[in-house]
Amino acid sequence: MEKVVNNSTVTSSNNTQASLSRSNSRTSSNSELEKELIELEISDEGAGNAKAAAKEILPTKKRISSSRTPTRKAKRVRFYRNGDRFYQGIVIPVSNDRYRSFESLAEDLTRLLEDIVKVPGAVRNIFTLDGKKVVSLDDLEDGKSYVCSCNAENFKKMDYSSQPSIKNNNRLSRVYRPHSPLKNGSNGVSVVKFDERDRVVFPRIVTIIRNGVKPRKIHRLLLNKRNSPTYEHVLTAITQCVNLDTGCVRKVFTLGGSPVLTLADFFSHEDVFFAYGNERVGNDDFDLELEESKAIRQTRKTLRNGVAKGGPKPKMPVKSHNETYVCLEEDYANTKSESLPIEIQNRYTVGPIIGDGNFAVVLKIKEKNTGQEFALKIIDRSKCQGKEHYIDAEIRVMKKLNHPHIMALYMDIDTPKNTYLVLELVEGGDLFDAITQVTRFSEDQSRIMIKHLASAMAYLHSLGIVHRDIKPENLLVKLDGNGMVTELKLGDFGLACEVTEPLLAVCGTPTYVAPEILMETGYGLKIDVWAAGIILYILLCGFPPFVSPDNQQEPLFDAILSGIYDFPEPYWNDIGEGVRDLIANMLQSDPDLRFSSEDILDHYWVLGIDETNR
Repeated sequence: MEKVVNNSTVTSSNNTQASLSRSNSRTSSNSELEKELIELEISDEGAGNAKAAAKEILPTKKRISSSRTPTRKAKRVRFYRNGDRFYQGIVIPVSNDRYRSFESLAEDLTRLLEDIVKVPGAVRNIFTLDGKKVVSLDDLEDGKSYVCSCNAENFKKMDYSSQPSIKNNNRLSRVYRPHSPLKNGSNGVSVVKFDERDRVVFPRIVTIIRNGVKPRKIHRLLLNKRNSPTYEHVLTAITQCVNLDTGCVRKVFTLGGSPVLTLADFFSHEDVFFAYGNERVGNDDFDLELEESKAIRQTRKTLRNGVAKGGPKPKMPVKSHNETYVCLEEDYANTKSESLPIEIQNRYTVGPIIGDGNFAVVLKIKEKNTGQEFALKIIDRSKCQGKEHYIDAEIRVMKKLNHPHIMALYMDIDTPKNTYLVLELVEGGDLFDAITQVTRFSEDQSRIMIKHLASAMAYLHSLGIVHRDIKPENLLVKLDGNGMVTELKLGDFGLACEVTEPLLAVCGTPTYVAPEILMETGYGLKIDVWAAGIILYILLCGFPPFVSPDNQQEPLFDAILSGIYDFPEPYWNDIGEGVRDLIANMLQSDPDLRFSSEDILDHYWVLGIDETNR
């Protein structure tokens, strides 16, 4: 297994690339949908209900056969949302006439969950109630229940079967869009509306003191809009975190002993809470022992405030080239249009070389009909010995992507000698060169860039894709006439792959590599967030948080594994607490506590909200 060496991008040779699947879709009319609902015995309540159900379902149902009414009765299957014990599930008629493939069912479930419970992310896996993975439509049984898992979530075992039974509800029109507590309330429990939730809930790490014999156990938990949309959801998250001997968490108190009764109480200035079941609360329960106080001080989120240090200012690492590809011969700098594939010759005019390095040469080209400019990347396949699969993987991934902050691929042509990629042209160059010229950026400029990067990451992660090599060299920027950054785009997907289980391949660039990669215990999507945290730190001060003398790799890795860094004076004197808070949450050594890409977008600093007004 190859490892990260000398600030160059490397990877383990046994890394595989999982292709992302797409399904074919078909459309149907309102009348056809009504016929199917009637065929499924859901029209007992009259045509009015059937029509209403059809109108409600139609925007998200696009794969119902327009040729005829199904002759075989569909299987009625209930789907729960992974880890959500409050969501009562959604019943969908499943048949081969309705869905051409397993992937088409997953796409419908994705849209339905987004519409009903407002949880972003693609349904990637379906499990039985005991956690067995479903791989085809034939595995689904009539009247049974299953669990939908979004993105790369592992199956969360819980008592889903305690939800209402399908057999007790024969009206599909009633259960197709069930009342979710995330949207409409549940069982008389008062919950916040979405607009109120968006105002109340923000990502934060809290400390939980588990009730028990002193000294009590101290836990930490990341709360955000995905696991804490309601008060009841927060109690469930705390229950799963602390694992009380008495069962579910029923009562929560602040460090001062005040009861926590509303969702907003979890997102006030208090961040340490006591968790209880049904047991009585003693008079001295809120008195902390010395060992408990010490543990809280060690685990409680605090911003590291550095002091002036002796010695020279830390430097940026040397700019690395992506070793995924080998550099082309210098004579490619004199590329003539006649040597290019006929498809490119007919459509584009070849311009000057605008970039070269260890992986490819890039030319500027102009479309003849429109005058629009693009970038042409030429890769010499004969010099990519043993690494051809990275080229194929990059193309395969980029074809699946469509996002304003991800560099677009418009055309790819493969010849026996070269691979040609027509890419979106980003005139401002890469972020590394911009940092070299500017040294450090303002908070406003940094906010624009991290927001765009987090948006791109959130899109990738919703598809279960991890980039694995986020660094300034792979980020392209657009500049205005005054040299200010107006847009950032993520590129170079040579190491990107789909996450279906913890990854073990050691890859990345040393300065930006996450600790879980170095520990080789398995990693997932959040390694991208760690790298983005390193970049945000660099943008504001001009050097990375983890450095080593003489650019030695082993001391650098030791520093990363320790998780210890600071905000040294005088370089951080004029930088606010809000962005320090964000960095501290992005550079959490524990991936479970580290912000997700969505959490970055929800953070008050990224939203431009003053800390005193949140």
